[in-house]
Amino acid sequence: MTDTAAGQIDHVFHERRLFPPPAEFTAKAVIRSQEQYDDLYQRARDDRDGFWKQEAEQHLHWFEPFGEVCKWNAPHAEWFVGGKTNASYNCIDRNIDQGRGDRAAIIWEGEPGDTRTLTYNELKSEVCKCAAALRELGIQTGDVVSIYMPMTPELAIAMLACARIGAIHSVIFAGFSAESIADRNNDAQAKMVITSDGLHRRGKVLPLKVTVDEALEKSPSVQTCLVLRRIGNDDVPMKDGRDVWWHDVVDKQSDDLPAEPLDSETPLFILYTSGSTGKPKGILHSTAGYNLWAKRTFQWVFDHRDDDVYWCTADCGWITGHTYIVYGPLAAGATCLMFEGAPNYPAEDRFWELVEKYKVTILYTAPTAIRAFIKWGDQHVDKHDLSSLRLLGSVGEGINPEAWMWYHKKIGGSSCPIVDTWWQTETGGIMMSPLPGITATKPGSCTQPLPGVVPSIVDETGASVDAEHGGMLCIDQPWPGMLRGVWGDEERFVETYWATVKGKYLTGDNARCDKDGYYWIMGRIDDVINVSGHRLSTIEVESALVSHELVCEAAVVGRPDDLKGQAIAAFVTVTDPNPGEELRQELRMHVRKQIGALAQPDDIRFAAAVPKTRSGKIMRRLLRDIAAGREAAGDTSTLEDYSVLATLREEE
Repeated sequence: MTDTAAGQIDHVFHERRLFPPPAEFTAKAVIRSQEQYDDLYQRARDDRDGFWKQEAEQHLHWFEPFGEVCKWNAPHAEWFVGGKTNASYNCIDRNIDQGRGDRAAIIWEGEPGDTRTLTYNELKSEVCKCAAALRELGIQTGDVVSIYMPMTPELAIAMLACARIGAIHSVIFAGFSAESIADRNNDAQAKMVITSDGLHRRGKVLPLKVTVDEALEKSPSVQTCLVLRRIGNDDVPMKDGRDVWWHDVVDKQSDDLPAEPLDSETPLFILYTSGSTGKPKGILHSTAGYNLWAKRTFQWVFDHRDDDVYWCTADCGWITGHTYIVYGPLAAGATCLMFEGAPNYPAEDRFWELVEKYKVTILYTAPTAIRAFIKWGDQHVDKHDLSSLRLLGSVGEGINPEAWMWYHKKIGGSSCPIVDTWWQTETGGIMMSPLPGITATKPGSCTQPLPGVVPSIVDETGASVDAEHGGMLCIDQPWPGMLRGVWGDEERFVETYWATVKGKYLTGDNARCDKDGYYWIMGRIDDVINVSGHRLSTIEVESALVSHELVCEAAVVGRPDDLKGQAIAAFVTVTDPNPGEELRQELRMHVRKQIGALAQPDDIRFAAAVPKTRSGKIMRRLLRDIAAGREAAGDTSTLEDYSVLATLREEE
């Protein structure tokens, strides 16, 4: 193997398995031929404005028509200039106008087993009442409302109520600390917080309102706190003049509040990134372009049909919940399952119990959950009838090929296509994914870009490189769902995404494109390890480790090495309760056999768990510090379990 050219990455893990879609799936698919995809893709690339003009006119409601389709002055974009629309109207009223008012919009199950179903008519009523209450409480168009709530229907209702009147919502995952809430409130200058008295989490009650009260002591911009009674505690502290109960102010409102006609570029929401790579930043998305991208990517990727029961297992505190629980599926008239609880409470078969109970047809979940299911054992899956499933999806990070194969065989019965999706908080929606009716999938590959996505692979100078070898992934053209900025920080917006490669959006990920035109995400740019002049992708070494029968999860980072520049350090979770040096050496040899001596880990540490954000992404930044013997630096507010760091320290 020769030294890698500047900016390129040694590709060392080869995947040759190919899984074409079943003929019966293709026969009914939304996109059912390669020619149909090619036509969509070429029109979106070669006639961007013409393509998106037609899409916007057909798939969104407009109070006033738009003029210019895309005003692009890199890095700033305006889409559907001058048009007036409303995301809440597109998600609710438009479905009612088209005869879907009695269709179930949200099917909800709480952790204790309580249930509720809202039709589109009922959802409109609840959203209108909440929107009217926000107005009564002084919220105007352009005000920021922080939402810190459990996964109840009221969370989606609050988001759509903000959208209905032009308020900007900032959803904060209900698990963050008071300090994290205050930081986000202050950065966004939030005027209101919507929360609940508490939430159920693995059989315990977490007092959300107490956490919010602590945050509000440091949030001077917040004037009002609207509180949902979820748990029913009688001793919830309520501050006179600031705190109001949801049932006291929302329930009395009119259930028919017209949606506000809003300019296409009206800010819809701020969402703070999870902090896996540094200080959280407020990603800003606007109304029309985001709403259209959410709807069309949902329809293309999930092949939505009227009789589907669709379940995205994410939390609305993350972008996946925004786009593929609320704005995408509801704009498409889908029936969405929404679940409050955890996948392993009261037992490790809870997800499969729900799939069977509600006859879920589309399941969209994360690799971190899939790896947990594998660790827990097949017996939990075998208890349940999963025959209703027709399509599976993966989101959040790259999925290791062996985890993909388990998902395919055990959950999909070897008959469900898998859409392995790549996208980001910043992109607003899916950018690359198989189209389930036409794409022959390769385990671990997000395959091909969606219409409107024009990718390129470059080196550190911005020059094109051999796509098969890999480099930094950029997007060359604007797309409707793209971020509009970093809230209150123009310099960070430009520096992070646009300064490195002029005129192109830098995704922050490395990727390669194989000879079949399939893309493979190779980890974050910071996650490349330079071993003796060879630049190796962490995800490929992780995939090799996970392919060993005893390995449930692996996280690989580089650490300083005097001889090689960097050495490979692996943190591995295994099924063996007492792993030792023999297994450590076996794993080294396994990697050597899979992909070569160059990728053999220098250090292997066995761990019960690895540090992750609350959205399931491995915090490799912290692992790099641990591997190098440094104190963990930077923001750790989004770390799911702080005890993991302490445990890893003890292993040193």
